[in-house]
Amino acid sequence: MQKQNLVVFVGGVGGARFTRGLVAELERRHPSPAERPNVTAIVNTGDDAWIAGLRVTPDLDSMMYTLAGVNDEQRGWGRAGESERVSAELAAYGVGWPWFTLGDLDLGTHIARTAMLREGLSLTSAVERLTARWNDGAGLPVRLLPMTDSEVETHVEVDRGEGPELIHFEEWWVRYRAALPTTRFEQVGLQGASTTWQVREAIEQADALLLAPSNPVVSIGTILAVPGVREALAAASAPVIGVSPIIAGRVVRGMADACLSAIGVETSSAAVAEFYGARRRRNGILDGWLVAEEDADAVSRVEALGIRTRAVPLWMKDAASSAALAGAALDFAAEF
Repeated sequence: MQKQNLVVFVGGVGGARFTRGLVAELERRHPSPAERPNVTAIVNTGDDAWIAGLRVTPDLDSMMYTLAGVNDEQRGWGRAGESERVSAELAAYGVGWPWFTLGDLDLGTHIARTAMLREGLSLTSAVERLTARWNDGAGLPVRLLPMTDSEVETHVEVDRGEGPELIHFEEWWVRYRAALPTTRFEQVGLQGASTTWQVREAIEQADALLLAPSNPVVSIGTILAVPGVREALAAASAPVIGVSPIIAGRVVRGMADACLSAIGVETSSAAVAEFYGARRRRNGILDGWLVAEEDADAVSRVEALGIRTRAVPLWMKDAASSAALAGAALDFAAEF
């Protein structure tokens, strides 16, 4: 019997937790590794940046650390047991972003990645090498693919009193906590970028395509903006099932509501579904949409868009609830 191929589109901490739940649910359903589906995560790289001469990839690293079991559960990002001596030294020299602290263990990852890129490896190949070290060399239970090997960075147009300017998304997000008003996000470098053959092949061979409850504007939206991704999704035979990042009109995590408001989208599960659109209609991507039980009254509104919808428990409070949510997405996909 041929193993199934599952693809999940992710960005950030929420996407990492959903993917970890997916792995746990698949292990429960398929105790034998020989029968367990292959899982590939296509990861947002729009948050990437050059900091102190190092290429930093926040979402890829959140995925890697979470799936390797070394992430900091209290902060929600970075490595557990971190120290920050190197960042303190960099700040003393006036180098880097003092408001964007990198832990010493985390810096080891960035140094290794940058060395690989300087040697001529693509980001895809560098990620493959980085992830191979975990679990005593067995690697991660999920294959991580950056959305593109090109440098594409999300910038935000703001006004700090001297007229409109573009700043890196991480500065807007971390330094200003998304409090600076904006009406525009720009993916710098997108025009000359393209997705990779590995991403296209993963989508083509998938039996189910899942959108994690990640930021729909700057995480999932950025992945979808990469030339070639929407075309691959439109041609895919597998159903596309999305999980709402909004519960009862509030974001599950982070400040996605600020991103949605900036582009004129209501902070609701139905509005996000409309933002993604139905795959059967022009430029849409969704076949199915999972909303929270608290948003059951939105089901009819979303289904009127041509998207099959189901209300399920969405809170990922612990490992069990995360696995249950992933299981609901798998069961929904099996109905198509």
